[in-house]
Amino acid sequence: MKTGRPLLQSSFSSRVASAAVAAFMALGSGAAASEPAYPSKPIEVIVASSAGGILDTIARTAAHGIERLGQPAVVKNLPGGGGTIGTQAVARAPGDGYTLGAVATSHAINPSMYAKLQYDTARGFSNITQMVELTNFLVANPSIPASNLKEFIALAKAKPSTLTYGSAGVGQSNHLSGELLQQAAGIKLVHVPYRGSAQALTDLLGGSLSVMFVDALSAEPYVKSGKLKLIAITGLERSPAYPDYPTLNESGLPGFNGNTWLGLVAPAGVPKGIVEKLQGAVRAEFEDPVVRKRLLGQGVIPVASAPQAFSEFLDSEMKRWAQVIKTAGIDAN
Repeated sequence: MKTGRPLLQSSFSSRVASAAVAAFMALGSGAAASEPAYPSKPIEVIVASSAGGILDTIARTAAHGIERLGQPAVVKNLPGGGGTIGTQAVARAPGDGYTLGAVATSHAINPSMYAKLQYDTARGFSNITQMVELTNFLVANPSIPASNLKEFIALAKAKPSTLTYGSAGVGQSNHLSGELLQQAAGIKLVHVPYRGSAQALTDLLGGSLSVMFVDALSAEPYVKSGKLKLIAITGLERSPAYPDYPTLNESGLPGFNGNTWLGLVAPAGVPKGIVEKLQGAVRAEFEDPVVRKRLLGQGVIPVASAPQAFSEFLDSEMKRWAQVIKTAGIDAN
């Protein structure tokens, strides 16, 4: 019968097609099964500062959280260049989730400070989380005849370009906080840059400097002992760790926020699922009651924001500090 052959051919063709589809699916399944679950090896966390500082400390806290994923997280310090050396190493690493970078507020400042920055801050990274926010103190040498912000501003206006303020260097966050203070208060101070905050703090204690923005952990013992005088603290609200210390925001400079922050990034191209897994591990660590209590007691506010929220925050920070730098007339290197 002539009608039999087409039916046999059709049946045979269907079986061949089905077998081909099954083979393809099996191949795909095998390929997926061969891909190791993340993480399958140690994760490196590059810290763009020296060991022992606040960024290093918080990075190690985050690394401990990342180890919840089942692999070691190894911290490597690459200081220098205002944070650009370590951050550049992160930008050049593969986007596979095995190289991360701990960055500070300078990450948002550097695009406006370095004309030939070797990476794109806005598009060259996978932003994981803003780890914490840091409270800073505006402190003065006890010889300065001002005990609060109102008195300090009045003194600075009466003696323009006389009072000095120290910083860790041109373009560092405590330098730009000083510029922001001058712009907001309408005063003129003399900036004295150092190579790091340690020597600047020593000179402030010795009376060679008038005032300085200093991280809470370093400043608070000197305030308690009377070796430094507190003018006000940064932040829009009072710090949970220092509820009795007034903010610049409430003391006459509405909207002033000189708090700094620390974040975690990875090279561009890290898969979304891996970014979310890393952020979740860090969030779990910073939400741990023991860790949270310890950090708050040091003036460190845990944040552990979502990746998208951190990206939006970083964009706003880049714009904010760019405007401060432009208004201050600071030239990019």
